[in-house]
Amino acid sequence: MPNIFLSPSVQEYNEYLNGGSEEYYMNLIADAMEPYLNINDINFTRNNTEEPVSQAIKDSNSGNYDLHLSIHSNAAPENLKGKLSGVDIYYSPVSYLGKMFAEMLAENYKTIYYNPDKVRIVPTTSLGEIRRTTAPAVLIETAYHDNPEDEEWIKNNIDNIARVLAMTVTDFFNLPFVEPIENDYEIEVDVIE
Repeated sequence: MPNIFLSPSVQEYNEYLNGGSEEYYMNLIADAMEPYLNINDINFTRNNTEEPVSQAIKDSNSGNYDLHLSIHSNAAPENLKGKLSGVDIYYSPVSYLGKMFAEMLAENYKTIYYNPDKVRIVPTTSLGEIRRTTAPAVLIETAYHDNPEDEEWIKNNIDNIARVLAMTVTDFFNLPFVEPIENDYEIEVDVIE
């Protein structure tokens, strides 16, 4: 059974334009991933949002993980604030498996992002969660939270993003993707007074 380390952003200070923070929304995505991971028999551990990213790296490295997946949203430099949009998926240029996962994720993500041409993979040696983790690692910047259109897209696509991330995990481990079963009935409860 595959074992992944799930590391949504701990950046509570990165505020969205219309309320909320990067930490808040990326953790909603991780929350929404859990039913998909559970039904698909993917073991996972999540970072502690009260700890810095350096602790997430230590926690990831102290376990026996097959993949480290970091989930973020992006912000442009001050001089370009609100002008950039798109999705960046980072991986280590020396990690064959990291690059493979990044490529798979980009292809899957293009099916939900409103501008597929702006979904790209980016090699990096500067991001700690890519450079310092022992498991193959990918960090996705889901879209730009300082761009009004991207921000709205993130907020309206929490489950779509979670589903694509989880589906890519199953693809990576060559497993069939199973959808969680939703209860499509309501239970009526009589209140006795």
